[in-house]
Amino acid sequence: MSVDARELRRCLGHFATGVTVITCAGDGMPHGATVNAFSAVSLDPPLVLVSLDRKSKACKYLDGAPFTVNVLTEPQDEVALHFAGKPMNGEPEWQRPDSRLAPQLAGSLATISCTPWRSYDGGDHVLYLGEVQRFEVAGGDPLVFFLGGFRHLGPVYEPVPWFESADCPSTSWFVASS
Repeated sequence: MSVDARELRRCLGHFATGVTVITCAGDGMPHGATVNAFSAVSLDPPLVLVSLDRKSKACKYLDGAPFTVNVLTEPQDEVALHFAGKPMNGEPEWQRPDSRLAPQLAGSLATISCTPWRSYDGGDHVLYLGEVQRFEVAGGDPLVFFLGGFRHLGPVYEPVPWFESADCPSTSWFVASS
């Protein structure tokens, strides 16, 4: 069975994601790429995963290098577009709180600074796992991507806490199927 890449991409676009910019350093300069393929992997050790197109400029700087995941806020849509190849007027504002780690973008909702853990072949992408060394959280609403465009969050529904779910690993009971 052959899968049409354009139709698959359209289908995958129905999954709403946050928007991140993965930043790193190379040739003495900060670099970045807009990425929505980001995921938490493990709390022990603390690992995250990012997936970058192997043809992206930032990909060549990530092999064996520290990187930062910058989770963007609603007003950072221009920053997202800048690192997706549509330069904004002026340059983004950079911070580098620790010289051993990758630069980070000012004004992000959250930053997760990582050292390299492993990388894997992901077809036309490279999957990078990073060990979290430092993280920061600021206030605001996230920038959301859905069906090829940026979106705003709607109202908060009644929360469904993880710790009260049947799938929580710390609960002493579980639901078994017959």
